[in-house]
This record gives sequence, C-alpha cells and structure tokens, in this order.
Amino acid sequence: MSQARQQLAEQLAEAVFQGLQEDLNHQERVLLVVSGGSTPVPFFKALAAKPLPWDRVDVTLADERWVDEQSSDSNAKLVREHLLQGEASAATFIPLTCSAATPEEGVDEVAKQAESLAWPASVVILGMGGDGHTASLFPDSPELTLALATEELLVAVRTPSQPQPRITFSADRLHQARRHILHITGEDKRAVLAKALNGDDVRQLPIRAFLTCPLAIYWAP
Repeated sequence: MSQARQQLAEQLAEAVFQGLQEDLNHQERVLLVVSGGSTPVPFFKALAAKPLPWDRVDVTLADERWVDEQSSDSNAKLVREHLLQGEASAATFIPLTCSAATPEEGVDEVAKQAESLAWPASVVILGMGGDGHTASLFPDSPELTLALATEELLVAVRTPSQPQPRITFSADRLHQARRHILHITGEDKRAVLAKALNGDDVRQLPIRAFLTCPLAIYWAP
C-alpha cells in the first residue's frame, strides 16, 4: 500500500478517535458507523490501536451484503478481523444480518437490534463506488427513492449491478450523525466526487445526498 494511503488511514483514525473522545466526555456510550470494502482496512487497524474506552463504543455498518458472516463478501467479517482486535474487541458490534433468508424478511429483526445502539451516531464513515453509490444507495436500485426519503431505520435493497441483495441504513438515519466523513482513494474516485460536486441530481450519483451536510473528505491517490 502506498505511503500516502497509510498516512491517510492514520489521520482518519486520529480524527475519529478525537470525535468519539469528545462525545464520550458527556455521554455514556457512542456509536461509530463504518463502511466495508478494501479501502477502510488500514484505517480499521489504525483505529483499533487507539486508547479508547472501547467497552463504551458501539460499532455498526452503514450497509451490508445479505450473506453469511463467514463469507468473504461479508462486511461484518472485515470489521471483526481488522477493527475488533486487541482492546477494540471490547466494543459492542451489531451486524446488519440475521438468520432470515432474505433482507426483506430480516429487516425488521435487524432494525430492532440496531435501534438499541447509541443514536445519533457520533461518526459515520462513508465510502463511494465508481458509480457514485454510498452505503447501499445505488443509482440503479429500485429501492433508491425509498432509501433516500424514508424515516425508517433500514431498507432492504436489490440492485441489478450487484450480485447479492443488501441492507442499508436510510439516508435519513445516516444524515442524523454528528460527523460525516468520506474516505476514498484513487484518481477515479476523485473524478467521480468532482462530478458529484458539480451537479445536484441525487438519483444519478447518490453520494450527493451527503454533500449537503458538512462532510470531511479524506482522499489519497
């Protein structure tokens, strides 16, 4: 991995550490919402090393593929292997799947578990795909309109561009966080972000749903 990306991961871990500490000074528990994929792995490792009172930290995902937690496609597996290590294993982690066969059948059960987290989130860390999606808000998803508009906690999502069905927090629930961070790497993602900043059709590039709230952007080539 490039030195720039490693540095970025460490700067991001420091910013998240500061944000969580700040909120822990005046509340019992805090919530961190993270994203999956390969980009956050070095950040997860850097954050796990921070001296937080991890037993007072709740962690969940912005979205998840509806797969078994042992699957290599599982974001929960990624979080367990890279973030919930050492002292950080004391954090309370709520995954976004259950034993139901489909996200449509399981969404209510997962929502019940997720409601118990320390909302509003202290920090939400978003990623972004080359198609401008963030969380599981995909431009080609039939559920996009619902996920952007509903006050429900979670939405089951199917999208032609993705092999697995998914579950995602609604834009509304993610918006309510105290701090929003976008963590991206590579020139291609920077070009997508530039395009997103130059227009306002959220359906075309759903990351635009978060460009209206203060968003800290962490990018490295």
